[in-house]
Amino acid sequence: MKHFLLFLLLFPILAFSQSEIAEAERLFQEKNYVEMEQLMLDFLEDHPENLRAIELLGDAYAYQKKWDEAKVQFKKLLEVDDKNANYHYKYGGMLGMKALENKFSALGLIGDVKSSFKMAADLDPNHIEVRWALVELYMQLPGLFGGSKTKSLHYAEELENLSKVDGYLAKGYIYEYDNEPDRAETYYKMAINEGGSLTCFEKLTQFYENENEPEKAIHNIEVAQQKYQRNSLHYQIGKIAAEYNVALDKGEQCLNTYLKNYTVKDGVPKAWAHYRLAQIHMHKNHKRKALEHIDMAIAELPKIKTFKEQKEKIVNM
Repeated sequence: MKHFLLFLLLFPILAFSQSEIAEAERLFQEKNYVEMEQLMLDFLEDHPENLRAIELLGDAYAYQKKWDEAKVQFKKLLEVDDKNANYHYKYGGMLGMKALENKFSALGLIGDVKSSFKMAADLDPNHIEVRWALVELYMQLPGLFGGSKTKSLHYAEELENLSKVDGYLAKGYIYEYDNEPDRAETYYKMAINEGGSLTCFEKLTQFYENENEPEKAIHNIEVAQQKYQRNSLHYQIGKIAAEYNVALDKGEQCLNTYLKNYTVKDGVPKAWAHYRLAQIHMHKNHKRKALEHIDMAIAELPKIKTFKEQKEKIVNM
C-alpha cells in the first residue's frame, strides 16, 4: 500500500516531467531552439539528472551554434553513459561543426571528432547516421590529417549492408567528390531504382546541376513529379530553367503552376517564384514582364538583396 501511495504522489510529477520533455521535442521539430533552451534550463533546475533533458538542451545549444555550451551538456551525458553510441555521435558532430567554423581550432579537434564517431560506430553496428558522418569526414579531410577514400568506402560498404539505398547514395557522394562523375551517376541511379524516394531524386538532380547538365536535371525532376505529384517540384524545374537559361517556356509554365497551386507546405515562398519568372523573362528580353515579377518579389520580401540586384539588371537591359 505504501508503494502504491508513493506512486500516486509521484505520478503528477512524472506526468509533468513527461509533458515538459514532449514540449521540448515539439519545439525542436518547429526549430524554436531559443524557447526550447529556456524550457530545458528551467526544467533541469528541478531535475538536474534527467538525461533526456540534458540531451535536448545540448541539441538546442548545438542548433544555435553555441558549441561550448553544447559541449558541456554532451560531456555530461558521456560521463554518465559512455557506452551510448548516440551520445558519442552527437559529441563528435558538435566538435566537427565547431571545427568547420573555426579553422584555427580545427586541427586540435579533428582527432576527437574521429574518435567520437569511431566509438559510436563500434558501439552500434546499426547506426546509420554516424556511418554517413564518417563517409563525409574521411572524404573531406586532407590526406595529411587522415583523410582517406578507402576508409570512406569502407563505411559506405557498412551502410550498404544496413540499407542499400544509403550505401548507394554514399558511394555516389564519394565518387562525385572524387571527380568520377560516371560512377557517381550510376550509384545515384541505383539508389533511385532501389528506393525511389524524393531524397534519391534530389541527390541525382543536384549532381546534374553540379555537373552543369540542366537538361538532365529537369528530366529527372519530371520523372519524380510523375511519381510524387508535388507542387514544389514545379518550382525546382522553373529554378533550373531560370538559372541555366534552358527550357524557358517549360520553366515559365511550371512556375505559374507553382504559384497557382501554392500552399505554405510547398516550402519556397511565392516571392522566389516571381524572382525566377523575372529571370526567365529577362532571358527572353521581356523587360516589362520581368519588372512586373521582380516588383512582386520585392513587395513580398523587401529585404532580400538578391531581388534588388536583379531589378537593377532588368532596369539596365
